[in-house]
Amino acid sequence: MSDTHPKRFSVTTPLYYVNGLPHIGSAYTTMAADALARFHRLRGAAVLLITGTDEHGQKIQRTAEQRQLAPQVHCDEIAAGFIDLWQRLNIQYDRFSRTTSDRHTSIVKEFFQRVWDKGDIYLSQQQGWYCVDCEEFKEARDLLPGQVCPIHTHRPVEWRDEQNYFFRLSKYQAALETHYANHPDFIQPDGRRNEVLSFVKSGLQDFSISRVNLDWGIPVPMDPSHTLYVWFDALLGYITALLEPDEAPTLENALKTWWPINLHLIGKDILRFHAVYWPAMLISAGLPLPGTVFGHGFLTKDGQKMGKSLGNTLDPVELVEQYGAEAVRYYFLKEIDLSRDGDFNETRFINIVNADLANDLGNLLNRTLKMALKYCEGKVPSIQSADIPEDIPLVQLAKSAGAESAAAYERLSFHTACEVALNLARAGNKFIDDQAPWSRYKAQDLDSVYQTLYVVLESVRLAAYILSPVIPSLSTKVYQQLGYGVDFNDWQALQVLQYAVHHQWGALPPGQALGQPEPIFQKLELASDMA
Repeated sequence: MSDTHPKRFSVTTPLYYVNGLPHIGSAYTTMAADALARFHRLRGAAVLLITGTDEHGQKIQRTAEQRQLAPQVHCDEIAAGFIDLWQRLNIQYDRFSRTTSDRHTSIVKEFFQRVWDKGDIYLSQQQGWYCVDCEEFKEARDLLPGQVCPIHTHRPVEWRDEQNYFFRLSKYQAALETHYANHPDFIQPDGRRNEVLSFVKSGLQDFSISRVNLDWGIPVPMDPSHTLYVWFDALLGYITALLEPDEAPTLENALKTWWPINLHLIGKDILRFHAVYWPAMLISAGLPLPGTVFGHGFLTKDGQKMGKSLGNTLDPVELVEQYGAEAVRYYFLKEIDLSRDGDFNETRFINIVNADLANDLGNLLNRTLKMALKYCEGKVPSIQSADIPEDIPLVQLAKSAGAESAAAYERLSFHTACEVALNLARAGNKFIDDQAPWSRYKAQDLDSVYQTLYVVLESVRLAAYILSPVIPSLSTKVYQQLGYGVDFNDWQALQVLQYAVHHQWGALPPGQALGQPEPIFQKLELASDMA
């Protein structure tokens, strides 16, 4: 992303479709967005994290009918399920945008009018195969045998022949290609960018932005017999979310502070809507484009695609209840490269989390604190970090860790940032074993003991600081045992930890009173072993 140190940073998850309760894929995107938002808050930026729900369309109407519920009642229930899961996962979002709100309807109508006035909307006949689950017309060449959508294979697509309103997407092909060329970071990662460039180069077709015979949605302003296509409506939920609670729902009010969004973080399956349709709509309406659209990979379970038909879905609520939010956040952000597909295996999950958090980080803090209690009267050794030799490998590692992890967070490489922190912990364990301060204490080599303990305690502190966007509650435990009265979930209180100081080596104050050593992370056991 272009601005290395933005004073203001805005990030969105998708507005999740409420045809069912949240799945692990939705949780994955939201955990990543939350970690990124926390990183920018740590650096002192004003941050806006937007999430929410996309609640219109035929699929929702049919799902509600099957459940014998009014569509709004169904939407309210599912939206509450998302809010509940975000609380369980310690997601600190700022805005929860719902496309069934009256404020959103006002924004959509005003935006539609702008595009209409530009001459970019017209009425025409639409014929083709329609996937209700995608809420999208499909080209015949994209379908599987038997007229089946390649994404939703459980039922055939439907043939539609109807009048719709269309958006002149084809008009904006050159403008989009110019934007992609001038802003190479607009679509990330590079593999996704190449997919979009290839799609656009093959020629853009105007797309339908209305449906007939559909009650559940926003009526087309000048023709209420048509309902606005769910994607045209849903993408504008990002703009609705920018409104302050007490402001009138106008485009001017929504756009004045936080637009353009710095980052849309999405799954790669909805990349085309965000990287082609959305920017074209915004250009038509005369609005600046977002900074970056990042399409992350898919999740599998035990090496297989997840699905109800396969019976191998992963319930995020059950996972958090069983193992806790910190373990879930850590595994998905540390063990999976956001730019690639990733796999969840329960045994691997437990082994990784136990090895990294309980053994490498937790044990290192615990054993070092106990020595500090015994050898230094429960205080940080009275030694100045500037006096410590720079040729100690652990010190060298620590001095580069802050910049390396910050660069990793900026490029959404959470797994790299976590690895930087874990390397510190592993090197700390090796260093303390090599130095054997217990032997040096017996030999009354106290300067060496103090130096070793300071270097290790400071390395643990720095590792916890680097990890705090991913595992804020565990990092809080580390900091509190090191004598700080802070909570990484409290942004106001956190301002005392100046980023310029704490993301670098040497922040731990000599003589600071240390807390009592207690395990910061209880080892996990397989659910099947706990019965």
